[in-house]
Amino acid sequence: MAIVVDLDVQLARRRMSVAEFAAAVGITPANVAVLKNGRAKAVRFTTLDAICRTLECQPGDVLRWVPDEDAGGADGAGVELGP
Repeated sequence: MAIVVDLDVQLARRRMSVAEFAAAVGITPANVAVLKNGRAKAVRFTTLDAICRTLECQPGDVLRWVPDEDAGGADGAGVELGP
């Protein structure tokens, strides 16, 4: 499972720099980079709230789930059965 953070899209739509965004949200530009590069392990709800307020968007506009390509799910998808 992978959660993708689409901050670049939202920042571009609003023509907002990383520095402006970081200052408005109350996080460091380095932490914005961690989010943008997919290296974040968690996001606090207070931070997500600040992101959504700043970008005037919903959490789903910033976060999306992408299934693993090689992992089989509970329904057996991706599992090869015999001949």
